[in-house]
Amino acid sequence: MLGASVSLTGKYALNGTNTKNGYDLAVHKINDKGGISIGGRPYRLVVRYYDDESTPARGTELAERLVKQDGVKFMLGPYSSGLTKAILPVIEKYKVPMVEGNGSARELFTKGYRYLFAVLSTSDQYLTPAIDLAAEHAADLGKTKDKIRVALAMESDPFAQDVRAGVLDDVQRQGMMVVIDDQLPPELNDMSMTLTRVKALKPDVLLISGREKGALTAIGQIEALHVYVPILAMTHCDSAQIAEKMGKAAEHVFCAHQWHRSLAYKDDVFGTAEDFARAFESAFAYEPPYQAAQSAAAVHVFADAIKRAQSLDSEKVRDAIAATEIDTFYGPIKFDEAGRNVAKPMVLTQVQGGKYAVVYPRKSAAGTPVVPRPLP
Repeated sequence: MLGASVSLTGKYALNGTNTKNGYDLAVHKINDKGGISIGGRPYRLVVRYYDDESTPARGTELAERLVKQDGVKFMLGPYSSGLTKAILPVIEKYKVPMVEGNGSARELFTKGYRYLFAVLSTSDQYLTPAIDLAAEHAADLGKTKDKIRVALAMESDPFAQDVRAGVLDDVQRQGMMVVIDDQLPPELNDMSMTLTRVKALKPDVLLISGREKGALTAIGQIEALHVYVPILAMTHCDSAQIAEKMGKAAEHVFCAHQWHRSLAYKDDVFGTAEDFARAFESAFAYEPPYQAAQSAAAVHVFADAIKRAQSLDSEKVRDAIAATEIDTFYGPIKFDEAGRNVAKPMVLTQVQGGKYAVVYPRKSAAGTPVVPRPLP
């Protein structure tokens, strides 16, 4: 039995549901293929769920309950870095392996945790491809890359601040200039002061991270205030559904993605990335955001590790997870000593014609980036 406390109510309910749906689809697919064979005996996967209500204290309480009362030997992660951080002491105390797909903060992997494994790229990598893309297209902006001016608008939560740290490192590496570095309050529902500064200073690149609410707020206020920036990139585009909800205002926005259905990844459980997307749409009647895909990949890692371990012993499965090196519909997965997936890159999409087209890096691209964004 697998255990998971996920956010089905509270501020993370949207992506908590995406997380649970990814887990459920993976369990269904693996069980439909006969489950996991150990010593010739088939085992079916089952997940025991609780709602952590989007609060760390509740998540910690439920992790204890799953292990001590429900007898769970293997854990799937919650949604968000903060909730993942909250339950890690429980995971380590009871030596319960956890594979997660929605806790990306760098700090999770600096504490020496032995039972934590994450299939996703860490949060400091989310928007660095936008800086690299800007450097490659400096001539299209009429500049050399050392003259490119960058503006940051980041929510003051651990995830967005990790995004910011990664961007600042990449800006320095590329020799660019930061002209705005605004750290905005949680529940980001007003960016007008930052956007007024953007309008006055005219940066070449504007990078935004404020989860779903921040993404929708940014698109709406950029349109309302008639703000123009040649390169606009942000996190949480797909789960916020900016293309679907914001129409033309979202055109040519670059979006950070852990995964996309057009990528050329495949495995023997889900098939291709596109096959996974179609199965998800059939089951849940909406297009899968990457949060759902990486959650399904976490279940796949467990199934693969248990099969290789040929055991339900926690330590043997933990060691098998640590030795994972597989290709999946979500991308390649290989863990370093800290439990990070070091094999899978982030990708950038751009909203083109109301769709999210992968445009960067080039080897993953299904489309060509439009740089600079056309004037409205």
